[in-house]
Amino acid sequence: MPTAIAVTDPDLVLTSPDRHTPSAAVLPVADAPDAYPLDRAIVDVHTLIEQHGYVIALCPQSVPDAVVHRLHSVRSMLESDRIAILRPELPPLGLAVLALQLRQLSVCDFSPGVLASAARLLAHYIYAGALVGSVAKLDRVPVSLRAHAKSWSPGAQFAVLASPQPQVLRITGDETPGGPAFGTRMFYAAGQQSTAWVTEVLAPAWRVQGVTEARLPAESPRWWATGKGTSAGRIAEFAAAIPDISVLYQLVSSVRREECRWCGLELLGDRCGFCNAPLAAEAPPDRLPGGRAALTPAVGAGRAALPRAPQ
Repeated sequence: MPTAIAVTDPDLVLTSPDRHTPSAAVLPVADAPDAYPLDRAIVDVHTLIEQHGYVIALCPQSVPDAVVHRLHSVRSMLESDRIAILRPELPPLGLAVLALQLRQLSVCDFSPGVLASAARLLAHYIYAGALVGSVAKLDRVPVSLRAHAKSWSPGAQFAVLASPQPQVLRITGDETPGGPAFGTRMFYAAGQQSTAWVTEVLAPAWRVQGVTEARLPAESPRWWATGKGTSAGRIAEFAAAIPDISVLYQLVSSVRREECRWCGLELLGDRCGFCNAPLAAEAPPDRLPGGRAALTPAVGAGRAALPRAPQ
């Protein structure tokens, strides 16, 4: 069985592009403890390990600390080194796209260690952002004071690119943020913001190979600081990424593989996706089950070791 890819919310599971791509397991640890108790989460993860051997769980960086603590607790209680908890620096829809790519690659001949460390690599090729009505409260992307001031203008709209390079652009015409120089497919999801600019201006400017509408992830309003209460606010999120599994396979295969000195798994780049040990470490981090050092990958490290974007 392929390595299991898990997410923390059903909104992060995009529709499989073909019948060969497995779905993602959902571990709703963000729900209230009485709705999804810890003992049930432990059983669910243990079942995944029994069925698939290894589990790669993706969790947005914007979730409350309690959510991450519950994931740590599950791993600690199982005393297993077969669970990788990854928190890439991607907005929620971009994270959902990354999960889809890992699901596609999970049926290939990549080892669990390669698949987990490939998440850092693939995240650099996902162009993720949002069209928002205000950037006044946005703290996950650098925003100038001038842009903050313009947020108070009635009807203002901003195109914010969070990955791979942050960019904030006030929409006044047909201007668009810089896009990918390789073939992509765009996913988009709307809150209380029209998606016309995304589908009619941005998508053609980026020359995407197609667009697919998705459900707005529940975590998106918090990540983009647009919602109040149960309202998503003025937001239309988008993410463009490589859709072709053959290109993804070639991209991952082109990176030199190393062996983790701590857990023995294969890895790409300079850090293991499961135990978080750096490649050249003389003293590995604390690897006790549930230890924070063993569960928080350094997403921004090792860029020099990554290959150039495919043309």
